[in-house]
Amino acid sequence: MPAGLTGERPRDYDRRRRIVKTDDFSSVFHLRPAYKSKHFVLYVRPNSLEHARLGVVVAKRLAPRAVTRNAIKRIAREIFRQTALPTIDCIVRLSKPFGTRPQSASSRQQKRLIYDEVSQLFYSQLKDLTS
Repeated sequence: MPAGLTGERPRDYDRRRRIVKTDDFSSVFHLRPAYKSKHFVLYVRPNSLEHARLGVVVAKRLAPRAVTRNAIKRIAREIFRQTALPTIDCIVRLSKPFGTRPQSASSRQQKRLIYDEVSQLFYSQLKDLTS
């Protein structure tokens, strides 16, 4: 197993696995974006904890409907729980407008698009560690 991997997937998303403080968000945002997809950006910074932490930022101006913002956050948290990440702080940020189409964000097609993009970001992080 590559150095830095915890080897176990977080089964929960309790407070210790979240980035909640403004200073923590700022310290990760000051770094360059690690990975980009069509609608999302992943920022990554190593941490000194025994587990990975996640923060999700979805601006209202980029996803005007609450159902869209909530779907993005829910899917990002679920992928985070399913992925054995190294001891890092990662922030998933919506970078381009999403859900502006008349189609509902809760549709299966939209959820699949969100899932594919966010999982691509997390798996690219794992791929870099094994190279």
